[in-house]
Amino acid sequence: MLVGMLAGRKKPKGRATRLRDPERTRERLLQAASREIYRSGFQSASLDTILASARVTKGALYYHFKNKEALGYAVVEEVISPDVRGTWVRPLESVKDPIDALIGIVQDLSVRPEDVCGGCQLNNLAQEMSPLDAGFRKRLEIIFDAWREATASVLREGQIHGSVRRDVETTDAAGLLIAMVEGYGSLAKNAQDPKVIKAGVKNIVGWLRSLRQPGNRKRG
Repeated sequence: MLVGMLAGRKKPKGRATRLRDPERTRERLLQAASREIYRSGFQSASLDTILASARVTKGALYYHFKNKEALGYAVVEEVISPDVRGTWVRPLESVKDPIDALIGIVQDLSVRPEDVCGGCQLNNLAQEMSPLDAGFRKRLEIIFDAWREATASVLREGQIHGSVRRDVETTDAAGLLIAMVEGYGSLAKNAQDPKVIKAGVKNIVGWLRSLRQPGNRKRG
């Protein structure tokens, strides 16, 4: 989960600094809202808690966001989406071996108790809000689609270069990977036990290795 702000260096007072103040306020609101939604869910998230954490007034909140829903949409687009893209999309750009790349991402998934017990913020919101709000559902769908397409694309590249089995249906395989990652995450959250996600990582890695073209099973 993306948390916190970069400590800024002292900047000279003046018009340029004043112009940047609203941007910093908005960022504090986004990060505070992200933490509160992760902890409590969107529906139970308290605006008062968000305001206190961000150290801003209610007027500042409504200056930047029309309502609570607009704030939640911004968290999806500006916090959760970059987080998912940074984990699952950008690392797959220009890779030499797609299976190695995917295995590396899976093995780097957090098994810290605080992350496992809180679950995946993307999946948490999808489970809570997609049945209730089209704005959330469409925004979350964009993230899942980008994740699935990045995975399918890198697997197709692997087929072209002979590192991925030709009989693999890449879009289906990408969807299965997402389902396994999010499924094990949900099981671990429900169990409140990091050992569940550790077992999941082991099983997902084994499945990824099975996608290799015979004769190209090189990663131990």
